Amino acid sequence: MIVIPSVDIIYGRVARLLRGDPKHILSYEHLTDPVTVAKIWESEGAQLIHVVDLDAALGRGDNIEIVSRIIRSLNVPVQVGGGIRSIERAHQIISLGAKRIVIGSMAFKEPNTFRALLDEFGPEKIIVALDHLDGVVVVDGWREGTGVGLREAARRFTDMGVRFLLVTAVRRDGSLEGPDLENLSKILDLNVNIIASGGVRSLEDIMALKELGLYGVIVGRALYEGRISIRNL
Repeated sequence: MIVIPSVDIIYGRVARLLRGDPKHILSYEHLTDPVTVAKIWESEGAQLIHVVDLDAALGRGDNIEIVSRIIRSLNVPVQVGGGIRSIERAHQIISLGAKRIVIGSMAFKEPNTFRALLDEFGPEKIIVALDHLDGVVVVDGWREGTGVGLREAARRFTDMGVRFLLVTAVRRDGSLEGPDLENLSKILDLNVNIIASGGVRSLEDIMALKELGLYGVIVGRALYEGRISIRNL
C-alpha cells in the first residue's frame, strides 16, 4: 500500500480543511509554501504526491501556476485534483505532467463527458473521487448531495472501466478521528484500486488500512503535525 502525502492549496498556501468546511482552515506556520512542502515529503521518501487545488474545487479561482511548479520541481509523480470539471482543464493538468487527475463532480453531472475523457486518456490517468457523507456521495466541493450510495457509485464507475477510486470520508477529513473502515469494507470486493482518505491519525490506522488490501492512503494533518513520519513507514 502506498502512503501518499497531500498538499492542499488554498489562497496560494498549504492548508487543511476540517471536514471539508472552508470556514475551518488548518494552517501550519512552518509548512506554508506548496512547492517547498511537496519537496520535503519527496525528500522523506514519498513515492507519490497528492495535490488538491481547493480554490478550484470551491469555484473561486485556481492555483494552476503553483500546481505546475510542484510537478516541475519533483522527481516523483504527482496526482492532481480539485475543480477539474471540463475536458479543457483536464487536458491542461495532464499537459503539465500530472500522473493522474482526480475527477469528482464531472463524473456524476456530465457522464458522457466523463466517458469521453476516460476513453481519451485511459483508465491509468483517471481517478474518480467518491467523497461521501455517511456513505452517500457528495460533489461540488462537498456541498451537494448526489443521493447515490458509495457502493452503487463505485459499481457504476468500475463497470465503466475505471481502475482508481479515491474514497474520502468527509466527516473525518482533517479530524484525526480514524479512517472509515466500515464504508471502505463495503467496496473491497470490487476489482478496483482504492485510495482511502480522511481521519488517518497514526501508524496503527495505516496498518489497519493496509490489512484491507487497499492500493493507497492519503495522509494530511497527521503528517503535518508529526504524528506520522514518511521516513518511518
